[in-house]
Amino acid sequence: MHIAMLSGEYPPRWGGMGSTVFHLSAALVARGHRVTVITRDGGGGSPPVQDGVKIRTVRWAKIPMAFTRSYGKYALADLIRLHSEDPVDVVHLHCPMISWNSRQFQACTSKVAPVISSLHGSWLGERDGLLTARRQREAAVWANPNDLAILLTAGHYARFEKAAIQGSKICVANSRATKEDFVMRYRPPEDWDCEVVHWGVDTEMFVPIDLNDVQSIEEKVSIRQKYGVDESSNLILAVGRLAARKGYGSLLKAFAKVHATDSNTTLVIVGRGHLRKRLLRQASRLSIGSSVIIESGMPFEDLAMLFRSANLVVYPSYYEGQGLIPLEAMSSGTPVVTVNHGPLPEMVDNTVGSLFKMGDVDSMAESIILELSNPDALVLKGEAGRKRVLESFTYAIDAERFESIYLRAML
Repeated sequence: MHIAMLSGEYPPRWGGMGSTVFHLSAALVARGHRVTVITRDGGGGSPPVQDGVKIRTVRWAKIPMAFTRSYGKYALADLIRLHSEDPVDVVHLHCPMISWNSRQFQACTSKVAPVISSLHGSWLGERDGLLTARRQREAAVWANPNDLAILLTAGHYARFEKAAIQGSKICVANSRATKEDFVMRYRPPEDWDCEVVHWGVDTEMFVPIDLNDVQSIEEKVSIRQKYGVDESSNLILAVGRLAARKGYGSLLKAFAKVHATDSNTTLVIVGRGHLRKRLLRQASRLSIGSSVIIESGMPFEDLAMLFRSANLVVYPSYYEGQGLIPLEAMSSGTPVVTVNHGPLPEMVDNTVGSLFKMGDVDSMAESIILELSNPDALVLKGEAGRKRVLESFTYAIDAERFESIYLRAML
């Protein structure tokens, strides 16, 4: 079948949504389908080439939140043109970074094909995450224009999420927590057709250290030495955009407690964003500045190597639709410590890491210290995490599930 995917992110915009659409498209092509992605232009480079996947770009207004409406408008017009040139069998929207009203959903259904809407999370949930970050005194909660726009306009843009519920043939939430969030906020009809399909990760990129491969072991030693960490020390890794909602301020407070118990522990944070200088100043005030490194970014191969070279990955986010970082860690054979809130417990439990109370610095510190205190258990949890990802969180599984959903929508 010919699947049209509309996504506000696609490489070179390597956000969680962009990565998901990229890999899902390839997995669908591997099952014999054709995929056309309509995304925003720009992004700092050309989209990567994938056999069987065509990329079309449209313009958009570079205004926080409002881009979802302008991109949605131009994407719909281009979708109709695409359908006239090469008929589309099903349309797959990736919400909430595209905002259609009820008339636009009707136009798509009548002029093109039935609509499947993936729910990656809600704007109201994003706003709640920001408000939680403010209560937890995270640094510069409103310094980011995008975050400020979410705070001020999430209620307005929520109506387009409600339109997605009403205008889609089938909705697909990326976690049970996301589905429950939409049910609570928008009270869909009892016959609402919504499935839960967790996104997978790239299990060929994110792999464990091969203990039988000398080069793999040497690379691990090298990257740990880069951060001043030897085999007798611990390397903690945190990955994600440097934004208040991600909880890095609380992580630094928790790490100060961890560092007080073992001064040979190092925290590496990898992420782009406006908070880098503020977080480094906070680390200095907590007297852990020499043990905290913040990388603005690195090639995927290096990041994957860092994942499998760390002793532990910590993910303290206040809100996620699903959250892919824990799965990337698990796929890399590295245990995860994350919050006991939202979708995270759907992926992480005490067999692959541990959970702490969201926003509780003491709980986070205790979980980290407990995990690092038992290296043998960490190895077993890493192995269990890799096994869980291969069994439940791959793009091949996602493609099979979506193929079934597409076929049902076409009936």
